[in-house]
Parts: sequence; structure tokens; C-alpha cells
Amino acid sequence: MSKRTAIVTGSTSGIGLGIARALGMAGHNLVINGLGDPAVIEAIRAELAAETGAEVIYDAADMSKPDEIAAMITNTIARFGHVDVLVNNAGIQFVAPIETFPPARWDLIIQINMSAAFHAIQHALADMKSRGFGRIINVASAHALVASPFKSAYVTAKHGIAGLTKTVALEAAEHGVTVNAVCPGYVLTPLVEKQIPEQAAARGISEDAVIRDVLLAAQPTKRFVTVEEVAALTVFLAGDSAGSITGAIIPIDGGWTAH
Repeated sequence: MSKRTAIVTGSTSGIGLGIARALGMAGHNLVINGLGDPAVIEAIRAELAAETGAEVIYDAADMSKPDEIAAMITNTIARFGHVDVLVNNAGIQFVAPIETFPPARWDLIIQINMSAAFHAIQHALADMKSRGFGRIINVASAHALVASPFKSAYVTAKHGIAGLTKTVALEAAEHGVTVNAVCPGYVLTPLVEKQIPEQAAARGISEDAVIRDVLLAAQPTKRFVTVEEVAALTVFLAGDSAGSITGAIIPIDGGWTAH
């Protein structure tokens, strides 16, 4: 059997890069995707290939553009023959009260955090069904289950991802394709680091107070979830042993949503 192939969107940094690395170490060829300086991305691609022994290619598809998402799936199948694992991880954030939330930011967050997953799934699912195997893993958030103030677009998108996950899981259940959502709490990634000063400005408090009283206050473990923990859960869901887990919205949030 040929190596399985995994696409991980938004994988040039943070959680996505950690997931790509873990899937490569587990024996998957990789298609990474995301934004950044071309030279830096090439260095990341080469490092992943050397570290994992996988064939690693980069696709520059813009997750706000459906045609480019479709082309990413088509190009992957042309290169590797199949798509076995699709990890919809790409995401952006913006924090502001609803009264001043810029409509353009709303639209972009919905496009990248939610609609992009729909477009990728739509174009990958037929290939998975035809071969009787597929793993679709949507990286949602604890905000797929609960809300926080000043994050209207992000929370809306992540709740939408939960609904999309359940719906596609039911449609694909008889075809060997599982669809699940991983819901991390706060992970200290560039996305979270960026919102600390934004939260401080929105709430009128210090950045230390944001970390202590806003972010980690929600997580009973009082520590950030690690990228490696999220990646390990994703690798498990991508494997054969998770064949009966589908339509699940799985928190990995230090107990946040147990409240």
C-alpha cells in the first residue's frame, strides 16, 4: 500500500505546523499550506522532509478563495494519487466589540475559518469515498462549544465548524470516511500571542492580566494546551484505530468546557 497523504491547511506555523510534523512522523506524505515569506516556507518544507522522511510539498492556496482551495485538492491528487487525510486548520482572529467589529474582518474570518473547510471537504470527499477511506479533521476550538466576548466572528465560525463536522460525518459514515473536530483551549501560538494585546486594549487591562484572568482563567489546569498534545490527538483520529469515531466534537481544553 502506498503512503497515505495528508493535507494540513494553515501549517506554516503554530498548531498546523505541529500537526503536519506529527503526521509526517507517523508516515504520511504532506501537503503544507499557509502564509509567510517564501524563503522561510521553503526552509520549513525542507526541514519537515528531512525530519520525517516524508515527501513534503507546499501549496500556496489562499483559504479565502474557493477556486484556489479546489485547485489544491486537484493538485494533491495529481501528485500523490489520493487524499487520505484532510486537516482543516487555517484560521485567523480579530478581537473587538460587536458595535465596532469591522464588517470586512467578519467576512474574512468566516471565509477562512469556516467556509474554507466546506470548500476543501467538498472537493476531497469524492476521492475518499471512492477508495473507502478518509479522515477529515477540523481544528475547531473550545469556542465551538462556548463563547467569549469580543470574538463574534471567530465564535460564530467555530460553532459553524462543529455543525459542518456532524453533517458531513453522517453523509460519509457508510463510506469509510470519518469526520471529527478537535477543539483546543488556549495554545500559546502566534495567533494567541497576537490577541493578548488586542484583548488588553478591548478590556482596558494589562497583558499579564489577560493571560492570568482571561485566558488561563478559563482552563482549570492553569496551563496552556501544547501544540504536541493537539497534534497527537489529530494523528490518532487520522489512524485506523479511530475508525468508529466520527461526528465527534472533542475538547482538548484543560477542562474549560467542563464548567
